[in-house]
Amino acid sequence: MTEDRKDRVKRNFTRSRESYVQSKTHNNAGDLQELIHQLSPLRSWKVLDIATGGGHVARTLSPYVQTVYATDLTKAMLENTASHLQHLENIEYIVADAEQLPFLDESFDAVTCRIAAHHFPEPLSYIKECYRVLKPGGTFLMIDNTAPDKEELDRFYNTFEQWRDDSHVRAWKISEWKQWLLHEGFLIKKESLKQKTLPFRDWVERTCSDRSIQNQVEAYMMTAPASTKQYFSIQTSEGHVDSFSIDEWMVVGAKSS
Repeated sequence: MTEDRKDRVKRNFTRSRESYVQSKTHNNAGDLQELIHQLSPLRSWKVLDIATGGGHVARTLSPYVQTVYATDLTKAMLENTASHLQHLENIEYIVADAEQLPFLDESFDAVTCRIAAHHFPEPLSYIKECYRVLKPGGTFLMIDNTAPDKEELDRFYNTFEQWRDDSHVRAWKISEWKQWLLHEGFLIKKESLKQKTLPFRDWVERTCSDRSIQNQVEAYMMTAPASTKQYFSIQTSEGHVDSFSIDEWMVVGAKSS
């Protein structure tokens, strides 16, 4: 089961490797600078960026730290990103599974992961690995889409995400992430929650080229209950979805010294 999901990730992100580099959502300059503000990196740091995708976090961190180790499960994605960022000499590219990191204990000053953890089949293993490779006192920063607390809204969101991208495992609730982080020993220092607006067409086409599935997702949103449409800010015109919003959570944690 786990390997099946990871094979889907490799297949889907090999196919969409360039669209993730160009994605306006992933390349949002304001969001990336906020990440720097929250992380407060030092020039001496070695940073691990897990599931780097299009390399937006690695690129943003590069001027502020000694070395960024940009990892991804999908080799073709990583090769494409390395080609785009070849002018940045302090980024190392390593094919790696977030749940089985190929690094020694206490190797990094900080670990980052942005808009990726919903693809990980075993999130607790991922959290354990982040804790293991961090130096004592090291910083963990994660940003990801999260599911609402209400079960019907959780189910609605994860349903259309899985239709649009069959490598999507689950957007977890904040309460679930906190439980795993605290259980592993992380101290939660900062957190914030915002609603992120996504243009429907750009979002749905990034990982799905099947027009029938695109239409299925759109119809699902169009026919949702009024309260669901309100929560996800589903905006429509002329019988089509223009945009919608989802919850995005940022957490900054620290490993005990």
